[in-house]
Amino acid sequence: MGYVEKNLMQGERLYAKARLHWTVFFKAGTFIVVSLVLITLSLRTSLDGSSELSSAAWYTGILALLAGLWFAGEAFVKRQSTELAVTSKRVIAKFGFIRRSTIELNHSKVESFHVEQGVLGRMLGYGTLSINGTGGGITPIPGIGDPLGFRRKAMEAIDAFQSNS
Repeated sequence: MGYVEKNLMQGERLYAKARLHWTVFFKAGTFIVVSLVLITLSLRTSLDGSSELSSAAWYTGILALLAGLWFAGEAFVKRQSTELAVTSKRVIAKFGFIRRSTIELNHSKVESFHVEQGVLGRMLGYGTLSINGTGGGITPIPGIGDPLGFRRKAMEAIDAFQSNS
């Protein structure tokens, strides 16, 4: 049970949730692939007898592997600790694990949603979602998976709220 579920008000229903896209792991994956290539090259060259290139590639590969594992852990925590949701009363965004930052906008305070997607974002299904609130507050949330679907569900929830008011 996440932050959103724990903080629902009485009678409030959850309409949609969004997560960060898997591409947050791209930097970690790049480091891990480079490290595996370096380690493989160091093993191959050590069979030939050239130990200088072998040990340099080996240690560089180990450092790249450690960096990749660090970035993977960082991306995992970021993905697990970021929540974006639309309920029957609010739009909620929560960031952070130890140091938490939350943004909660009542439906009446949301002016619009803006989605930015580059070519790669359109192909892989991620983008930056900006929530525009009354009073000029703009909250950009980069790397959201299926931002257009989330925007559609959020607009449907806000329309349903305004119809009932």
